Amino acid sequence: YADCDVEEPNAHLFLKPEITDTETVYIFIPRVDESRCISCGECEKICRFSSIIMMGEKIVTYPEMCHGCRGCELVCPEKAITPDRRELGRIITGKSGNGNIDLLYGNIRVGEAMSPPLIKKLKEKFDREEKTVILDSPPGASCPMVATVRDADYVVLVTEPTPFGINDLEIAYEAI
Repeated sequence: YADCDVEEPNAHLFLKPEITDTETVYIFIPRVDESRCISCGECEKICRFSSIIMMGEKIVTYPEMCHGCRGCELVCPEKAITPDRRELGRIITGKSGNGNIDLLYGNIRVGEAMSPPLIKKLKEKFDREEKTVILDSPPGASCPMVATVRDADYVVLVTEPTPFGINDLEIAYEAI
Protein backbone atom coordinates (compact mmCIF):
# COMPACT_ATOMS: atom_id res chain seq x y z
CA TYR A 1 0.00 0.00 0.00
CA ALA A 2 1.47 3.35 -1.00
CA ASP A 3 0.05 6.64 0.22
CA CYS A 4 1.06 9.02 -2.57
CA ASP A 5 -0.72 12.01 -1.04
CA VAL A 6 2.66 13.33 0.06
CA GLU A 7 1.23 16.66 1.22
CA GLU A 8 -1.21 15.06 3.67
CA PRO A 9 -0.48 11.33 4.04
CA ASN A 10 -2.88 9.55 6.35
CA ALA A 11 -2.68 5.80 5.65
CA HIS A 12 -0.19 5.40 8.49
CA LEU A 13 -2.81 6.72 10.92
CA PHE A 14 -5.08 3.79 10.07
CA LEU A 15 -2.52 1.04 9.44
CA LYS A 16 -0.20 2.01 12.32
CA PRO A 17 2.93 0.51 10.76
CA GLU A 18 6.17 -0.37 12.44
CA ILE A 19 8.57 1.98 10.63
CA THR A 20 11.48 0.11 9.06
CA ASP A 21 13.16 2.84 7.00
CA THR A 22 13.15 6.57 6.34
CA GLU A 23 14.90 8.06 3.32
CA THR A 24 15.40 11.71 2.47
CA VAL A 25 14.75 12.49 -1.19
CA TYR A 26 16.46 15.28 -3.11
CA ILE A 27 16.06 16.94 -6.51
CA PHE A 28 18.75 18.38 -8.78
CA ILE A 29 19.30 22.13 -8.71
CA PRO A 30 22.04 23.94 -10.64
CA ARG A 31 25.22 25.24 -9.05
CA VAL A 32 26.94 27.83 -11.24
CA ASP A 33 30.70 28.31 -11.30
CA GLU A 34 30.78 32.00 -12.21
CA SER A 35 34.49 31.82 -13.05
CA ARG A 36 33.64 29.45 -15.94
CA CYS A 37 30.38 31.09 -17.05
CA ILE A 38 30.69 33.06 -20.32
CA SER A 39 27.17 34.58 -20.05
CA CYS A 40 25.99 32.88 -23.25
CA GLY A 41 22.43 32.55 -21.92
CA GLU A 42 21.91 28.96 -23.16
CA CYS A 43 20.83 27.86 -19.67
CA GLU A 44 18.19 30.59 -19.54
CA LYS A 45 16.86 29.66 -22.98
CA ILE A 46 16.26 26.04 -22.07
CA CYS A 47 14.67 26.62 -18.66
CA ARG A 48 10.87 26.63 -19.02
CA PHE A 49 10.42 27.63 -15.38
CA SER A 50 12.73 30.68 -15.22
CA SER A 51 14.71 29.09 -12.43
CA ILE A 52 17.96 30.26 -14.05
CA ILE A 53 18.13 33.65 -15.74
CA MET A 54 20.65 36.19 -16.98
CA MET A 55 20.63 39.63 -15.37
CA GLY A 56 22.94 41.56 -17.61
CA GLU A 57 26.16 39.56 -17.56
CA LYS A 58 25.31 37.77 -14.29
CA ILE A 59 23.52 34.45 -13.97
CA VAL A 60 20.93 34.17 -11.18
CA THR A 61 19.31 30.94 -9.99
CA TYR A 62 16.01 30.39 -8.19
CA PRO A 63 16.37 26.87 -6.75
CA GLU A 64 12.80 26.72 -5.43
CA MET A 65 11.52 27.08 -9.02
CA CYS A 66 13.79 24.41 -10.51
CA HIS A 67 12.06 21.22 -11.69
CA GLY A 68 15.30 19.23 -11.79
CA CYS A 69 15.37 18.48 -15.53
CA ARG A 70 19.13 19.20 -15.79
CA GLY A 71 18.70 20.91 -19.16
CA CYS A 72 20.83 23.85 -18.05
CA GLU A 73 23.67 21.50 -17.14
CA LEU A 74 23.43 19.74 -20.51
CA VAL A 75 23.49 22.88 -22.69
CA CYS A 76 26.23 24.80 -20.88
CA PRO A 77 29.17 24.90 -23.34
CA GLU A 78 31.68 25.69 -20.59
CA LYS A 79 30.43 23.09 -18.08
CA ALA A 80 29.92 25.93 -15.61
CA ILE A 81 26.79 24.27 -14.21
CA THR A 82 27.23 21.33 -11.87
CA PRO A 83 24.72 19.40 -9.75
CA ASP A 84 23.57 20.56 -6.38
CA ARG A 85 20.44 19.40 -4.60
CA ARG A 86 17.36 20.55 -2.73
CA GLU A 87 15.47 18.40 -0.26
CA LEU A 88 12.01 17.37 -1.49
CA GLY A 89 10.90 15.34 1.50
CA ARG A 90 11.05 11.85 2.94
CA ILE A 91 9.86 8.37 2.05
CA ILE A 92 8.84 6.30 5.02
CA THR A 93 8.58 2.51 4.83
CA GLY A 94 6.91 0.24 7.33
CA LYS A 95 5.09 -3.02 7.97
CA SER A 96 1.56 -3.36 9.24
CA GLY A 97 -1.00 -6.09 9.83
CA ASN A 98 1.40 -8.56 11.49
CA GLY A 99 3.90 -7.87 8.73
CA ASN A 100 1.45 -8.73 5.95
CA ILE A 101 1.15 -5.19 4.57
CA ASP A 102 4.09 -3.19 3.26
CA LEU A 103 3.29 0.50 3.66
CA LEU A 104 5.16 3.28 1.92
CA TYR A 105 4.29 6.93 2.18
CA GLY A 106 5.85 10.21 1.28
CA ASN A 107 6.02 13.33 3.38
CA ILE A 108 6.90 16.47 1.44
CA ARG A 109 9.14 19.13 3.01
CA VAL A 110 7.15 22.04 4.41
CA GLY A 111 7.15 24.82 1.81
CA GLU A 112 8.02 22.53 -1.10
CA ALA A 113 5.71 23.11 -4.06
CA MET A 114 6.56 20.14 -6.28
CA SER A 115 5.14 16.82 -5.17
CA PRO A 116 5.31 14.81 -8.46
CA PRO A 117 9.08 14.16 -8.20
CA LEU A 118 8.61 12.81 -4.66
CA ILE A 119 5.67 10.67 -5.82
CA LYS A 120 7.84 9.31 -8.65
CA LYS A 121 10.58 8.34 -6.17
CA LEU A 122 7.99 6.73 -3.91
CA LYS A 123 6.69 4.62 -6.81
CA GLU A 124 10.25 3.53 -7.68
CA LYS A 125 10.39 1.81 -4.27
CA PHE A 126 7.73 -0.78 -5.13
CA ASP A 127 8.61 -4.42 -5.33
CA ARG A 128 7.79 -5.05 -9.00
CA GLU A 129 7.22 -8.74 -8.26
CA GLU A 130 4.19 -7.96 -6.09
CA LYS A 131 0.91 -8.96 -7.68
CA THR A 132 -1.11 -6.11 -6.18
CA VAL A 133 0.00 -2.62 -5.26
CA ILE A 134 -2.62 -0.14 -4.09
CA LEU A 135 -1.85 3.54 -4.59
CA ASP A 136 -3.71 6.16 -2.60
CA SER A 137 -3.70 9.28 -4.77
CA PRO A 138 -3.85 12.91 -3.70
CA PRO A 139 -7.31 14.44 -4.15
CA GLY A 140 -8.24 16.39 -7.24
CA ALA A 141 -7.16 16.07 -10.84
CA SER A 142 -3.86 17.92 -10.97
CA CYS A 143 -0.25 16.85 -11.57
CA PRO A 144 0.12 14.89 -8.28
CA MET A 145 -2.90 12.71 -9.16
CA VAL A 146 -1.58 12.12 -12.68
CA ALA A 147 1.89 11.25 -11.32
CA THR A 148 0.26 8.70 -9.01
CA VAL A 149 -1.99 6.91 -11.52
CA ARG A 150 0.49 6.97 -14.43
CA ASP A 151 1.15 3.35 -15.48
CA ALA A 152 -1.65 1.99 -13.27
CA ASP A 153 -3.55 -1.03 -14.56
CA TYR A 154 -6.81 -0.01 -12.86
CA VAL A 155 -8.08 3.23 -11.34
CA VAL A 156 -10.98 3.61 -8.91
CA LEU A 157 -12.18 7.19 -8.67
CA VAL A 158 -13.80 8.26 -5.39
CA THR A 159 -15.28 11.65 -4.60
CA GLU A 160 -17.37 13.52 -2.10
CA PRO A 161 -20.99 14.27 -3.08
CA THR A 162 -20.54 18.02 -3.49
CA PRO A 163 -20.52 20.16 -6.64
CA PHE A 164 -16.75 20.66 -6.21
CA GLY A 165 -16.18 16.93 -5.78
CA ILE A 166 -18.29 16.05 -8.82
CA ASN A 167 -16.42 18.66 -10.90
CA ASP A 168 -13.03 17.18 -9.91
CA LEU A 169 -14.36 13.67 -10.58
CA GLU A 170 -15.33 14.64 -14.13
CA ILE A 171 -11.90 16.18 -14.75
CA ALA A 172 -10.12 13.14 -13.29
CA TYR A 173 -12.27 10.81 -15.39
CA GLU A 174 -11.30 12.72 -18.55
CA ALA A 175 -7.63 12.62 -17.57
CA ILE A 176 -7.73 8.86 -16.99
